[in-house]
Amino acid sequence: MLVGEGPTTADLEYRVARAGEGYSVRREAREIGPARNLEEVLFRLEQDLVVEIQKARPDLYFIHAAALELEGRALLLVAESGGGKTTTSWALMHHGLRYGSDELAPVEPWTGRVHGFPRAPCLKADPPDPYPLPPVALRTSHTRRVPVEGLPAPMARFPLPVAAIYFLHYRPGAATPSVRELGAAEAGARLFAQALNGLAHPRDGLDAAVDIASRARCFSLEAGPLAATSRLLLSTCSWSAPDGPDVRADAR
Repeated sequence: MLVGEGPTTADLEYRVARAGEGYSVRREAREIGPARNLEEVLFRLEQDLVVEIQKARPDLYFIHAAALELEGRALLLVAESGGGKTTTSWALMHHGLRYGSDELAPVEPWTGRVHGFPRAPCLKADPPDPYPLPPVALRTSHTRRVPVEGLPAPMARFPLPVAAIYFLHYRPGAATPSVRELGAAEAGARLFAQALNGLAHPRDGLDAAVDIASRARCFSLEAGPLAATSRLLLSTCSWSAPDGPDVRADAR
């Protein structure tokens, strides 16, 4: 996580201690869960932080999505866990898009602006060419984490207005990707399904989801090979995309 410059006071304090063959992770007097190894320690910390951040900002609408910036506007990649948000974000950063989040997108329902949530991007496997991981990537048995200094593009300055929302669905073995534009009602229903704190908003967050979707162009993106998917996504942006590596439809 990134914090502001200068002295800061922690709102949350965690303690990690050995417990038998594993670890105990506690926040203040409460144990947030046991962990068998350091990878699970990090997972427990991240999950608890996400919940506490939502409690601290109930005014924001938290969506399970990645957030990227292109020429002063934001685009969201919405998908369930394992749906390809981080890997697709990693590829798009090689084309000049700047990073805001790979997992969580806190949106202001009343303005449609999204805030960044800049944790280290976490991939579940090495991405294909031409999008290699940098030497500083931290590898565990199940993840690949990229520190900020290893990003292929600069960090974005959020909050930013959301200009496009892509509902990402990865199809293993698909030869080519496809895209379909959505209306606000269908896009709002899809956003509602990926909201993390809908109960904090009127009508369980449904109105907020439709309002956010109505402010942006929305697409259903069936992902295929990563390079071809990146090319197709960039072609649907209503504002120009910077140059990046050669994006070939037959890239694997």
